Amino acid sequence: MSDHRRDSALIALRQIFRATAINARSLAKSSRLSASHYIALQVLSDDRNVTQRALADEVSLSQATVTTMLERLTEQGYVRRERCPHDRRKIFVQITDLGRQTLDKAPSLLQERFSHRFDRLADWEQAFLVAALERTAKLLDAEDIDAAPVLDLGQLNEPGD
Repeated sequence: MSDHRRDSALIALRQIFRATAINARSLAKSSRLSASHYIALQVLSDDRNVTQRALADEVSLSQATVTTMLERLTEQGYVRRERCPHDRRKIFVQITDLGRQTLDKAPSLLQERFSHRFDRLADWEQAFLVAALERTAKLLDAEDIDAAPVLDLGQLNEPGD
């Protein structure tokens, strides 16, 4: 019985990895965005002045990762960055019209579907699922890997990077 359960668990993990990869490819093909880029554009679409640091905090990514991401998004014309005239250390980021259009045309993210369905689960089901996933991460020695709440296969860094 143990072999069957282990195999079932590995199959479920593989299905999750494949679903993530398929969604990432679909998003990249249709909009040239990664899931992290998509989420950053969503944050910026609220029409408020967001600093680069605040964006990093809001999307749960490091400052260095967000800087690299914003360079790419700026090159593609999806965002523009401006230094604060009063404090040259602050950089404000704004979404462009092209960024909005791209965001509007992009397919929904896998985590949006997950979130919608997860939120409809009973409290005990949510707690059970979180516990099972956290235990799975521990079984894979992955519990200390820094990760944002984004299902994305984009740039992967080694632990400590």
